Amino acid sequence: MWISGVLPPDAPDPRIERAEMVRALPFSIYGLVPQPSLEDLDSLGVMGARGSDGPTQTTVTLVYTLWRNPDDHDDPVNLAELDESTREALDREPPWPRPPWIVEFSRRMRYRMLWEAVRTTWTADPQEYQSLPNQLVQHVNYILMNRFRAELGIPDGPPNGPPGDEPWHARLSAVNQRARLEVDGHEVDAVEIDTDPFVYGIGAQLSSEIVVTVVIPRADLPLIRLALATRDPRGAA
Repeated sequence: MWISGVLPPDAPDPRIERAEMVRALPFSIYGLVPQPSLEDLDSLGVMGARGSDGPTQTTVTLVYTLWRNPDDHDDPVNLAELDESTREALDREPPWPRPPWIVEFSRRMRYRMLWEAVRTTWTADPQEYQSLPNQLVQHVNYILMNRFRAELGIPDGPPNGPPGDEPWHARLSAVNQRARLEVDGHEVDAVEIDTDPFVYGIGAQLSSEIVVTVVIPRADLPLIRLALATRDPRGAA
């Protein structure tokens, strides 16, 4: 969620509109099962594509706060590793009043996050490039490109060369087709990418139209139970 400019103190929380949009979707959204180390922020991302006959694909993403010490949220171990400019920006108090949700968002930015950890994707007429393995590869590469730029030596600016040609990219050849994933209390067939040094990815085909994928930084895996459940349409409890 990126906010620019000066908003009036009564500006509406954009999460409310997105939550209403997601509740109107004709399919269920999946998230990680409730657990002490994770906090669902009700921060939903929605992406979609349309054709002449209406929507062709819709993806809903979930963001979580990661608590390394869930028993004490004030423990410094829960803080994110921020660069100096980001820390200064968060510490700077503007001379104008801000909406409460922006104040809360700024506070949350100090803590470790799992950005776009879970994706639920509905596709009206899936093609090969929208298959489960391809969607998992795309999700893994998105997280690598956006969360591990420094570790991978990715320069600022647009990528050079053909898409997918970067040496750090996950590829279909890395997908293990014989994984299992717990969804709503039952194990289902899944695929995984367990070869990348920075992230682990797993996903499942839940119907002919629904794919769910999960990508977690390896450093955080010991803190997380990798199991999914249908998310309450009313949002996090």
